[in-house]
Amino acid sequence: MSSCPKCGAELTPGASACAACGASVTPADASAKRASVSAIFTHIPHPHIARRKHTAPVAIRDMLPRENVMQRFNALVAVGITGAVGTMWCAYLFAMLALVSLPEAIRGGTATLVAWIAQTFLQLVLLSIIIVGQRVSGAASDKRALDTYNDAEAVLHEAVQIQEHLAAQDKVLTKLIETLPAH
Repeated sequence: MSSCPKCGAELTPGASACAACGASVTPADASAKRASVSAIFTHIPHPHIARRKHTAPVAIRDMLPRENVMQRFNALVAVGITGAVGTMWCAYLFAMLALVSLPEAIRGGTATLVAWIAQTFLQLVLLSIIIVGQRVSGAASDKRALDTYNDAEAVLHEAVQIQEHLAAQDKVLTKLIETLPAH
């Protein structure tokens, strides 16, 4: 048996009008109502998902300038110097270099000693130590970013799996509804 699309009342087979509300019905109305159950959701993926499948997370090398030869050369020199100065061995070397002038600073008095500490020792030695710290922090930040990217990929995969599971359930429910006698 089919039902009226307007009021839901049971229709007699072959009826052209609903006995309860008087609405005109066709046999197609009942089957259209059942068919609409299977199309309850249409997944439209976000455009970013398609773009994401073709790109990897951004790395430091992706951020280097590429416009002209001079910019590439300057970036290469800067990265090379930062790599060389940004080591604890360089910090130790700078500390030894600064200590060479310490006796002269002590002989010069308090003002000279303070200036030596601020201008020579702290700037020279802390420069390398700060760069080392920044490299460690940057590496940790890069790892966190990659982990976040991979987590997002996993969540996206799980969401797609959930959508596929729901679609499979919709098919089963639609078949069950079609086998039920219409009221």
